[in-house]
Amino acid sequence: MATKIHPTAVIAPKAELGQDVQIGPYAVIGGNVRIGDGTRIGPQVVIDGATTIGARNVIVGQTSLGAAPQDFSYRGEPTQLEIGDDNLIREFVTINRGTVKGGGVTRIGSRCLLMACCHVAHDCELQDGVILANNVLLAGHVLVERGANISGSAAAHHFVTIGEYCYVGGLTRMNQDVPPYMILEGHPSRVRAVNVVGLSRAGIHEDEIESLRVAFRRIYRSGAPRSQTLQALKDDPQLGDTVRNLIKHLSQTEAGVKGRHREILRGEFARMGEERIARWEER
Repeated sequence: MATKIHPTAVIAPKAELGQDVQIGPYAVIGGNVRIGDGTRIGPQVVIDGATTIGARNVIVGQTSLGAAPQDFSYRGEPTQLEIGDDNLIREFVTINRGTVKGGGVTRIGSRCLLMACCHVAHDCELQDGVILANNVLLAGHVLVERGANISGSAAAHHFVTIGEYCYVGGLTRMNQDVPPYMILEGHPSRVRAVNVVGLSRAGIHEDEIESLRVAFRRIYRSGAPRSQTLQALKDDPQLGDTVRNLIKHLSQTEAGVKGRHREILRGEFARMGEERIARWEER
């Protein structure tokens, strides 16, 4: 099908649009924007900066994608926003592009759902299948791993890692890394249980879920020192992949700064950002 652009939309001459793209009334598309086949852009959407959007996304009205990061260190560098395929981005969502010090790019994977009024700050990465409910706020440099489900008005501190297939309750404050596969809830937040429902829906085998239940009881209910428990679990030859990944995440968190593993990667992110900008300027 042919691309359809509403006559009131403003499209920069250098913008690249795929086949069967639809752009609604009063949308504004910048000159460094690329939009993949079959993507639907609603009314009054603003897409700015060096932003690449994949195929078959649905971007509902009044969203802002690729705007400059809200960071004092930003000096107009051509940092980027990359969005994958088959995402649904609802009303008033804001996603900022990256900063040089943070790696130079904000990334959204594929098959994600971002409900109304979410904010994804600079240098965040959302992997595939992530759900952000209404008003979720992610500060800069946050990593959300695949299949994570974050409920309404939860907020994450800078550099937090939110583990895969976890469930975060509404209004939860995430000031430290969130373990994968767990339910986190509260202010201050606390791990409550294994996310059995989410894991079952994701197709995780019941044996793995039971192993996580056992590990949960040993880590969070035994009263033994965390480091001692993690080492004992590491030494178990019958350990499954999900429990190994849980132990890896918890060990990284303990090695991080104030419970945030990504805090110790600041230098690496800055190096990556400088290299990315250099490649962009050589184009």
